[in-house]
Amino acid sequence: QVQLVESGGGLVQPGGSLRLSCAASGSKFILYTMGWYRQAPGKQRELVATITSGSSTNYADSVKGRFSISRDNDKNTVALQMNSLNSEDTAVYYCNARKILDGVVSWGQGTQVTVSS
Repeated sequence: QVQLVESGGGLVQPGGSLRLSCAASGSKFILYTMGWYRQAPGKQRELVATITSGSSTNYADSVKGRFSISRDNDKNTVALQMNSLNSEDTAVYYCNARKILDGVVSWGQGTQVTVSS
């Protein structure tokens, strides 16, 4: 099973930017579709963005045009560049991996992003 560790969260002002990173280990990275999800207090975890092994991307409407997901298959990392942040982006952000072969899902521990003035 793949292990996922997120980093890069923190406090940022509205309109600011933040870059999250996720390091994967323990399995063959190329076999996974990667993603970022987030969960705000009192809300369900929701999809933010996904990226396939071939770098095909998918974004939630709420972040489209502001966030960008990328992956480095040599470094086994996935990044989420977040721009034009607003208070609605405040959440714990989780790295996600879905194995293409069998659909098994893995999650990171999460990293807090707080957007506040």
